[in-house]
Amino acid sequence: MRGFSIPLSPMRRFVCDLLHAAREAPTVPVQRRMRLGSVVLARANHPGRIPWSAIFIKAFAKVAAEIPELRRAYVKFPWARLYEYPKSVASVAVEREHKGERGVFFGRVNRPDTQPLSAIAERIRTLQTAPFEELPEFCRMLQVSRLPWPLRRWLWWFGLNLGSQRGHFFGTFALSVYSGLGSESLHPLSPITTTLTYGVIDDQGDVDVRLIYDHRVMDGSTVARALARLEEELTTSLVAELRETTPTRQLAA
Repeated sequence: MRGFSIPLSPMRRFVCDLLHAAREAPTVPVQRRMRLGSVVLARANHPGRIPWSAIFIKAFAKVAAEIPELRRAYVKFPWARLYEYPKSVASVAVEREHKGERGVFFGRVNRPDTQPLSAIAERIRTLQTAPFEELPEFCRMLQVSRLPWPLRRWLWWFGLNLGSQRGHFFGTFALSVYSGLGSESLHPLSPITTTLTYGVIDDQGDVDVRLIYDHRVMDGSTVARALARLEEELTTSLVAELRETTPTRQLAA
């Protein structure tokens, strides 16, 4: 039996370009088992049912405000160096259907550490449901992916190695999770300095959280301390914010 050829769609081209760019980044995963029972309870009592992705994004951005290595990137133009950004920009992986095909798109959340959880949650819902024409980063991704491959590769290289623009186009950290589907990613590949991912959160609130980092930018000890601070931030300031908007009768219950 003979099969048939299937042309690469813009979404598949995007993934190919992403993985090609990720080959240059020597990434290493670091994992921490976190106990987030207090966060589970506060989230369950919150009237807005804030998605876990919004909670992790804000907590990590707050940690990155304290640890400058988490806001740095290795860039090569016009010379090899580290570039530090004054703020965090989250790049969130979202699965969307476009012209009958499912694909992964990346949307940005600017300064998540300064935004309320409700605003981050609304932004994520917008990325998941808004028409494509209302999401300029999705439209740009499709436009670039339709270009000839030499031009695409050059645009990717230039965007990742021009320090002043890299954070705007690609974000300073990424979030990629499959836990809503009952699975987890062990080592997602990405050209971004840090990629945060976590597994399925059990009934007690225990979960494996991984941070995949570019070893050119920082060392594993820095990442281990960042994960410890992330757990602390989740169980203190994020719990406090979730409780602030929880009706008194639910807190009493």
